[in-house]
Amino acid sequence: LLRMSKGRYTLHRATEARHRGRAAGLDLHVLDAHDGQERPVQTLSGGESFLAALALSLGLADVVQAYSGGIHLDTLFVDEGFGTLDPQALDLALDVLTELQAEGRLVGIISHVPALKERIGTRLEVLPGAEGSRTRFTFG
Repeated sequence: LLRMSKGRYTLHRATEARHRGRAAGLDLHVLDAHDGQERPVQTLSGGESFLAALALSLGLADVVQAYSGGIHLDTLFVDEGFGTLDPQALDLALDVLTELQAEGRLVGIISHVPALKERIGTRLEVLPGAEGSRTRFTFG
């Protein structure tokens, strides 16, 4: 998340007691480097929330690999969410996913965002038609 937010956000597990003295569990807060304040992740915008969820997913995949006794997660699919990103945030997210691909992972992105179509050369497109949908591979 730090990379995808250009050094602005880091995630932290909330440790303070919540309701009736119970521990916070897996509640997350975001530390905002712009003002030095920690706040609930629910205060992030839609695009920022998507980047936080993507960062958590990537981190979880790394943890699973580290503790799984040899299981390697070769494929990652990201479904939607890119439409919530401004062009700069989209570039940062795609840079991270491109690095994963360069490291040997297959990265699949499911999206309707036209800017992604321009940036991703190899695509499996689903094309609607009067008699049902059909698919087409595009290599570029």
